[in-house]
Amino acid sequence: MQLIKDRSLMTQDSWSIISDDQLPTQLPREDIIVSGAYWKAHHSVISQNAQRLGLALSGADELDDYAADLDAFSLIALDFPVFRDGRAYSMARRLRAHHNYMGEIRATGNVLRDQMGYMERVGFNSFELGDDQNAQEALKSFKEISILYQASSDQTQPLYRHQTR
Repeated sequence: MQLIKDRSLMTQDSWSIISDDQLPTQLPREDIIVSGAYWKAHHSVISQNAQRLGLALSGADELDDYAADLDAFSLIALDFPVFRDGRAYSMARRLRAHHNYMGEIRATGNVLRDQMGYMERVGFNSFELGDDQNAQEALKSFKEISILYQASSDQTQPLYRHQTR
């Protein structure tokens, strides 16, 4: 896995993914990412053990089920199981715009170079790339679209509001 965060290629990732069958009493004292189901089942134990917490959600998860706990998470990983599944886009946008989530939002799964600029616009700031992808080429994708017409998480006003006559 390769990681791009805040438009920079990272040499290492401090986060460990915890499997759903791991006992909560045996969690490492480090930065951990847990699934939504694991959080619901063990949140009282988890929050006492980890340095920083991350939450991994899929499009099938209901974001509002975690809204009250969002302050507990330094990272939220949203999964793209296939390129045509856009539910994570909506979740990222809702995290930024409606829940005012300021932590890291990570795109995982089928993260494609051609979609990273759009992912960033709705609130993603880190991206897990497969080992078969060229991370240097992926970094170039952020600069390919130079004019942004629509308002989004990264530009709160549409382009026509910025233009003077």
